[in-house]
Amino acid sequence: MRYDGPSPDRRTRAMVTTGGLVVAAVLAAGVALLPRSVPLADASTPTRSPVGTSPTAHAPAAGPVPSPTPSRIPVAPPAPDDLPVVTYRPAPDGFPADPDPLDTAPLTQGLRPLRRITAHTAPGGRPLAFLTPQISGYDLVVPITARRAGWVAVLLPSANRRIAWVPPGGWHTVALPDQLVVERRTHRLTWLRHGRPVRSWSVSLGMPGQVTPLGRTFVLARTPPAEATFGGVDVLALGAVPEDPAALPARLRGAHIGIHSWYHDRELGRDTTNGCVRLTPSAQQRLVDALPHGTGVVVVDRLPASR
Repeated sequence: MRYDGPSPDRRTRAMVTTGGLVVAAVLAAGVALLPRSVPLADASTPTRSPVGTSPTAHAPAAGPVPSPTPSRIPVAPPAPDDLPVVTYRPAPDGFPADPDPLDTAPLTQGLRPLRRITAHTAPGGRPLAFLTPQISGYDLVVPITARRAGWVAVLLPSANRRIAWVPPGGWHTVALPDQLVVERRTHRLTWLRHGRPVRSWSVSLGMPGQVTPLGRTFVLARTPPAEATFGGVDVLALGAVPEDPAALPARLRGAHIGIHSWYHDRELGRDTTNGCVRLTPSAQQRLVDALPHGTGVVVVDRLPASR
């Protein structure tokens, strides 16, 4: 189902705090390593935790890669060795816009890199960056949005409403049974499994000037909360970044958007966060326990009444 609301056309990105992950809602960002606890945009005081061991990947088992007809597969141009790697830092410029950013159809398969693979502008198009098996120590799974001539389009991490095209080889597919749909006007988050609603909760969203970005994104990682204000429940860091990083407090510039709980529930149904999606600790725990890396998330203004 496609949502017929206003289509966002602005791409914004966030800077990354050196040495750790930060989330305008969630994850902190390092290039290779990342703290097990991370400061979030709604945090009362910035804190850092020492680097620890990488958590167990929260992703489903890999599946076989489809085998398209070789003669119809566009050849991937050679990639220079000095191409940038997609990390928690803002993704490189030049990737195409998501053609259906407000489409609420579930994205049921994800791509999991097995080695360093190239990300292109189109099937057979120019390579702009590498995708690697992990970002900051967390296993990477990106939702597949389209298939064409043996190539697949995926949602680009660390960017808003951007896709990348990936040639065959060097990755597996994984099943993505779940989806989260966030409605900004009604302040509702709905969890679906296999396209059927499981639960729906009232949420707090981004305040004016620091709005929760519209469009399709995904669960990038699960990380422990940085401090007690997050209600003691792990945070789900998303692939999306704040629309206007300059509008954030200085210590939060470098953040990703995330989903997390809070130490009180008095602001549910209001626009009070720095762009995050905030819900009750019990609801957050259910999502943390159920959702694998790569789970699709789509933020719309409001769903059609027929849904």
